[in-house]
Amino acid sequence: MTQPHTQKTHSTRPGQMTAVMRAVAASGPKVLRIGLVQDGRVIEERIIKQRSHVTIGPSEKSMFVISSTTVPPSFRLFELVGTDYFLNFLDGMGGRVALPTGISDLTVLKGQARRTPQGAYQVRLTEDSRGKVVVGDLTFLFQFVAPPPVQPKPQLPVAVYRGTSSIDWPTTIIAAFAFLVHFLAIGAIYSDWLDPIVDEEVSVAGLVDTMKNLPPPPPVEEEEVVDETPTEKAEEKATEATKAPATQGQSKGNAGGAMSEAQAAALSNELDQLEMATLGALANTGPATAGVLRGGDVPTSALDAAAASGAGVGIGGLNIGQGGGAIRPGQGGGLAGIGQTGRGTGEGAGTAAVVKEGPKGSADVGGAAVSGGTVSNASRVVAGMRAGFRNCYNRGLAQNPDAQGSIRLSIKVGPGGEVQSVTAVPSGNLPGSVVGCVKARASAAQFSPPEGGTAVVVVPVTFVKQ
Repeated sequence: MTQPHTQKTHSTRPGQMTAVMRAVAASGPKVLRIGLVQDGRVIEERIIKQRSHVTIGPSEKSMFVISSTTVPPSFRLFELVGTDYFLNFLDGMGGRVALPTGISDLTVLKGQARRTPQGAYQVRLTEDSRGKVVVGDLTFLFQFVAPPPVQPKPQLPVAVYRGTSSIDWPTTIIAAFAFLVHFLAIGAIYSDWLDPIVDEEVSVAGLVDTMKNLPPPPPVEEEEVVDETPTEKAEEKATEATKAPATQGQSKGNAGGAMSEAQAAALSNELDQLEMATLGALANTGPATAGVLRGGDVPTSALDAAAASGAGVGIGGLNIGQGGGAIRPGQGGGLAGIGQTGRGTGEGAGTAAVVKEGPKGSADVGGAAVSGGTVSNASRVVAGMRAGFRNCYNRGLAQNPDAQGSIRLSIKVGPGGEVQSVTAVPSGNLPGSVVGCVKARASAAQFSPPEGGTAVVVVPVTFVKQ
């Protein structure tokens, strides 16, 4: 018996997944799908998931950046007004659009379109509209499509969740056993029951035997006392014999002119008066002391002339410098003659040596010329260098008594008044030591901060032998 052949028929009813996707797609308005074509090739395609304005232009803020001079920097090609899209196009653009009324060119739609304040033509689009807009060598293809479904967040498989709720006992037992084995091995390594037994009595006995077998310590070396040679003893005796006559002469002289306590007190009083008078004379404002101690423009020969007068200086009986002549160390009339009245000449008294002084010179400092700025105390500081320059010249005269000449100093003053550099241009037969000494003296000067940052002070110095 032959069974009838049954042909399978395909059902036109969609599956469950397809129905769900269609239901999701049907919910909500459609979105724009735009493709950018150049030279017959699609170079970019984009679905505007979030309904918003679609801008084109050379500005980097545009959604589609194109290099066109006929389009504003950010032109709204598709403008969203409320819930509807509007197509905006300019005079230089071309293309076609499919509307509910039919397919029309953009040139034909210019008469039906509404003009915007920016001068663009505006046409309302529906969800069934599609078409193309040509901008130069670029073509924008557009249509409205259903929005793509939202991708769900990635989730872990169900098997992973089930594994976290139970314990893998085989793995747990293996891990526990491995931990126990490692713990026992480490304990055995650091325990002392595997160490060998040490007999303390045998060890102490061996240590005592070792100490007995140690060699004796080396003997301590003692320093040898060296007796003085006969030559050294003879030299010491000769020195003592030389000192003995001088000591005897001094004792005899002191015995002949010994002073009592009253004379010693009077002598101390006279010395105090002499000190006060000397300080008063140095503080005087006369031409000699003021010139020598301050500016140095008066030579020391003026003081020597005053000291060489016949009057001398007499204070309370201390006749210092009487008889004329300058006060010299070791000569009569000075402090060396104090207490000689009524005193006999001892055997140890000697003759005073006469000190011969070398030639003296003077340093004439000219006016200070300031350039490059203003230094308020330039003249005063330069005048204070005169005594130092004279000392430098006097040392040079000791080397060359015929030395004389001049030096032109250029002193560069820094912003803080310090001397940054000194340039010396000598003339004459001045020794090099004088030039170096003068530069060192000028380098140690301190000026007021110059107005203008820095300044150069030019000082001419002339050295003349007296």
